[in-house]
Amino acid sequence: MTSTRQEVTDPEASGHADPDLADPEMVRLLGPDGALRSDAEYSPYVADVDAEMLRGFYRDMALTRRFDEEATALQRQGQLALWVPLRGQEAAQIGSGRATRPQDYIFPTYREHGVALTRDVDFPQMLRIFRGISNGGWDPRENNFHMYTMVLAAQMPHATGYAMGVQRDQAGWDRARLEKDGTAVVAYFGDGASSEGDVHESMVFAASYTSPVVFFCQNNQWAISVPFHVQSRVPLADRARGYGFPGVRVDGNDVLAVLAVTRWALERARRGDGPALIEAYTYRMSAHTTADDPTKYRLGADERAWVEKDPISRLEKHLRAEGHADDDFFARVAADGDAMAARVRREALAFEPPELAQSFGNVYAEAHPLIQEELRWHREYEAGFDDGAAPDAGTTAGEDAR
Repeated sequence: MTSTRQEVTDPEASGHADPDLADPEMVRLLGPDGALRSDAEYSPYVADVDAEMLRGFYRDMALTRRFDEEATALQRQGQLALWVPLRGQEAAQIGSGRATRPQDYIFPTYREHGVALTRDVDFPQMLRIFRGISNGGWDPRENNFHMYTMVLAAQMPHATGYAMGVQRDQAGWDRARLEKDGTAVVAYFGDGASSEGDVHESMVFAASYTSPVVFFCQNNQWAISVPFHVQSRVPLADRARGYGFPGVRVDGNDVLAVLAVTRWALERARRGDGPALIEAYTYRMSAHTTADDPTKYRLGADERAWVEKDPISRLEKHLRAEGHADDDFFARVAADGDAMAARVRREALAFEPPELAQSFGNVYAEAHPLIQEELRWHREYEAGFDDGAAPDAGTTAGEDAR
């Protein structure tokens, strides 16, 4: 499919306007009022979605938001060095995450807490890096969900490179086997990261080698304090044409539309048809990070307008209207969310911080003379605060790490 959306000629429209006005051809299956819409191209990709699956999507989004709230509270109480909220982006993450298969590999940025849930990453483990006691927190080999990447867009070349490796591992497979057992890669990034050269280079390579990677951009309207219309004068999905692969703009607050579009992109990637770009048009209803104050650069009226498009409320309206869920269901989900949040807080506060000396063993695979010298200096420095005997200054960094 080739993108045919109209160019956005009003700069302010691409940064602030209602998505219905900004792009009339945006893919949407579930409106803000909770009513279903039919789409000849994408509705078939969610034909299997029943009431149980819809309730599952709601639960996923509600638990993700509750986790986000608890992590934010922990940071405000001084228990995390930083937190990256995602409020408002739950549908973009749950819809895309639930579209993946276990063999697919995910490269997140630092805000994909909902995608992590769909890949069975335990929420408390995600706080290790934000608590400053780990360089990661989970083993990506267990669930094909890579470490969070704090350096903007640095995960994009990794994702394309991994997809190129997948191609070589699956060389010789026919299309039927690829469709059934093939691996696809998903690279998440934001509208701000789209201005980084790493994104451009990754898309060039992916297009050149027809690599099985889906580029998933969560366009939440703001690159910290820079509005989207400064990042791009056209919808980001339209950039895909320049690389020679399809781009789709989807309502990022519509979990069904996101699921459908991501399934479509993943299927074509698996069977060898190459990359695609998905732009999930959504809105960050909270701060960029807990170090940010969005009231300094955003209008309250814009924020209130997007609250009416809240992805969780939207699905709740649909579930209630169709008789798929009642008050008891929503109360149970809320109670489960509170229990989860209590467990997250309890386990996060119980993490044992590693000794600083262990970090010396993480620099090189084998002992290095300079690192050993620095470790000895560190040991002597530590000993200056202790009335007891100084540790053995000859301990190597490698031994300390073990």
